[in-house]
Amino acid sequence: MYALVEDGSITKLITNPKAMVIGDVRYPAKIFQLWSGSELNAIGIYEVVTNSTNFKDEKWYINTNESYAFADNQVTRSWGTATAKAHADSLYTSQDNTDDLIPDGKSVGDVKTRGLKYNLIKDLKLQVSNELAKTDWYITRNTEKETAIPSAISTHRDAVRTKQAEMETAITNASNTPALETLYTYTEQDDGSVTRPLGELPTLES
Repeated sequence: MYALVEDGSITKLITNPKAMVIGDVRYPAKIFQLWSGSELNAIGIYEVVTNSTNFKDEKWYINTNESYAFADNQVTRSWGTATAKAHADSLYTSQDNTDDLIPDGKSVGDVKTRGLKYNLIKDLKLQVSNELAKTDWYITRNTEKETAIPSAISTHRDAVRTKQAEMETAITNASNTPALETLYTYTEQDDGSVTRPLGELPTLES
């Protein structure tokens, strides 16, 4: 991406380099490929440098709109300070009631907006359901035909539920959004493995 700077101000962002008129001169699109940075700068065109210091994972944060600035002979694209998404549910308050913001069927203390914890646990339950569904047929066969369930299958299903409980507890006990993010962040260990604090659900293959 490039920007056109005129009289010290950014006047145009150039996402797709093409022929353009600057002042009274028409320049072909190929200048973006053939000219050096200093040659482009001489006519007011600068390649945009991205500063993503403040840009955070949108799974956990709400980023500000991007902004562009020209300073020290450089055009920089950046973001303001990101806001962490709510980790817990928000509830309707007495003030919401006073402001007539509570919909019919709801009252003070009811859930207004679900937080990250609720949605993460909801996703986890779906993963558990999908994993257990792989061996549900053993349960059905046992019910219909009284065929014994292999011990390895029973052990696996118990392990899935045990790990589910551990993971739900870890999610529930996370004190804030950064703590939740840490639970889900993979890092390389000393032995070369890549793991996350939350761990993983057991799979039948493992």
